[in-house]
Amino acid sequence: MPGNVSAATAPIRPIFAALAGIALFSGMDAAMKIAALGIGAYSAFLLRCILGTALIGPVWWRRGGRWPQPSVMRIHILRGVVVAFMGWSFFFALIRLPLAEAIAISFIAPLIALGLAAILLGERIEPRAIVAALLGLAGVVVIIGGKIGRETMSDEAQWGVAAILVSACLYAYNLVLQRRLALVASPEEISTIQHGIIALVLLPAAPFLLQWPEPSLWLPIGAAAVLAVGALLCLSWAYARAEAQVLVPIEYSGFLWAALLGWLFFDEALTPSLLVGALMIVCGCWIATRKKRPEMTAL
Repeated sequence: MPGNVSAATAPIRPIFAALAGIALFSGMDAAMKIAALGIGAYSAFLLRCILGTALIGPVWWRRGGRWPQPSVMRIHILRGVVVAFMGWSFFFALIRLPLAEAIAISFIAPLIALGLAAILLGERIEPRAIVAALLGLAGVVVIIGGKIGRETMSDEAQWGVAAILVSACLYAYNLVLQRRLALVASPEEISTIQHGIIALVLLPAAPFLLQWPEPSLWLPIGAAAVLAVGALLCLSWAYARAEAQVLVPIEYSGFLWAALLGWLFFDEALTPSLLVGALMIVCGCWIATRKKRPEMTAL
């Protein structure tokens, strides 16, 4: 696996892979919201992870997959547990908040992740990465101020906001673990073991919480599983080839997809404040990923 790459010389292909991964994850969020509205966040998440394991597991095995070393397996387990509670809290919030707003609030995660990357990975955070994250966060504030801040939130919405904040903190740690794991494991291994561990973490609650879906809900659950596997493959590949500080601000692009999918599938309005905030987010992504010197090349 490639070693650390400085933010100034980051290759362009990992950036496109990360953008693709975020787009796939955004589609997965929309599919999961449809499923979670029908059978609850827990059931939708558990069934998605079981299907995801069944999809990617044989691919990993046929490509020579082997059980990881204990040191690597410890990272797999830690990340799987973190993602299990991160995902459950996120999908819990998703059925209580509009898709675009839920994604917007969750964008405190990249700021936290930049700090964690410096503390846990020893990355030197460049000023432009900080500016990009702050600009993206400012865009989120504009959106929240123009939408949520002007409305009286119900108890359900307040629980949703609280769950999103918990999920965002866990997601920030997940981003750092993603970078550590991507350097020592293949994308197929990461996707297979993560799906399996999440399913194992959630499974003990099945006798109490599992709701079996109606036949019509298997389509969004299956679509969510396929999209989640694809997203994990793209992001694992990208994080093995570029530093977290380069790729973390790209998380903000997920809001653009959330806004579009929320409008298409859930009739969520695109307000002026939402569009202004989205523009600020795009600018933040551009600052974080633009070429700085001629030696920026593709792998």
